[in-house]
Amino acid sequence: MMDNVSVMTTFFLSGLHETMNYQRVLFFVTLLCYCLILLVNITLIVTIIMDKNLHEPMYILLCAICMNALYGTAGFYPKFLWDLLSPVHVISYSGCLIQAQVMYSFACADLFILSVMAYDRYVAICRPLEYHSVMSKQRVIKLVCYSWMTPFCMMGINVFLTSRLKLCSPYIAKLFCVNWIIVKLACFPAETTFNSIVAHIIIIIYIFHGLFIVWSYMYLIKTCVNSIENRAKFMQTCVPHLISLLIFLVALLFDVINMRFTSKDFPQAFQNFVGIEFLVIPPLMNPLIYGFKLTKIRNRIAGVIMYKTK
Repeated sequence: MMDNVSVMTTFFLSGLHETMNYQRVLFFVTLLCYCLILLVNITLIVTIIMDKNLHEPMYILLCAICMNALYGTAGFYPKFLWDLLSPVHVISYSGCLIQAQVMYSFACADLFILSVMAYDRYVAICRPLEYHSVMSKQRVIKLVCYSWMTPFCMMGINVFLTSRLKLCSPYIAKLFCVNWIIVKLACFPAETTFNSIVAHIIIIIYIFHGLFIVWSYMYLIKTCVNSIENRAKFMQTCVPHLISLLIFLVALLFDVINMRFTSKDFPQAFQNFVGIEFLVIPPLMNPLIYGFKLTKIRNRIAGVIMYKTK
C-alpha cells in the first residue's frame, strides 16, 4: 500500500458532490462571472497600457493587480467549469500541485502589490516633493516584478516540499487544490514538520506586509486630518485602495478560517462559497471600484465608449 501512495497520480475533488443537481445552473453563473472578470480586468489593463497619461506609479500598480487577477483566476475557473460539466471531478497529481502553486502565489502577490500601493500613497501625500524621485517608473516596475517573483519562488519551495510527501488519501474536500490540504493527507505527520515551518515563515512575512499597510494608512490619516487638499487626495486615491484591501483581506480571512478551523457541520455549499470568495469578489470588484473612482480612468473609458458609439 505504501508503494501505491508514494506514486499517486490522481486526486478526487469532492467539493461539488452536494451540488450535482444544480451543476448546469452553476456552470452558466460561473461562466458569466469569469467572463465579467476577464472583461473588466482586460479593459482596465488595455486602458492603462494604451494611454500614456496613465503611465504613472499608481496606475502601473493597478495594472499589475489586474494582471495578477487574470493569473489567479486562470488557475481556477477553466478547471472548475470543466468539473461542472463532468460526472467525475479529478485532477492529476502534477496539475494539483500547479494549481496550489497558482492559488498561493496569486494571493501573496496581491497582498504585496497592495502594500506597494499603500507606500505609493504615503509618499504621494506625506512626501510630495520627493514623490517622482522615490517612486520613479523604473523603481515601480522593479517592485512589480519583485511582487510577482518573490511569492512565486516562496510558494514554489512550499509546493516542492509537499511533492516529497507520501500521501495516504487521494480525496480533497474542496473545489480546487490547496497546499495545506495536500499536506494534511500525508501518511506520516512527522514528515510535515518542515512544511509547517516554511508555511509559518511565509505567513509571518505577509503579516508584516499587512502591518506595513496599517502603519502607512495610520500615518496617512494623521497627515490628512488637518489639510483639506490632502483630504481630497485621500478620498480620491486612497479610499479605492482601502476598499480593495478590505475586500481582499476579508475574503482571504474567510478562506483561511474555513480551511483550518471551520467545523464539518457547516453545509458544503457554504464552505464552497467561502473557499472561492477570494477568487470571485476581489478580481471582479477591484477594476470596477478603481474604474468608477479614479477620474482619469473613468474619463478615458467614457471617452472610448462615446467614440465607439458615434
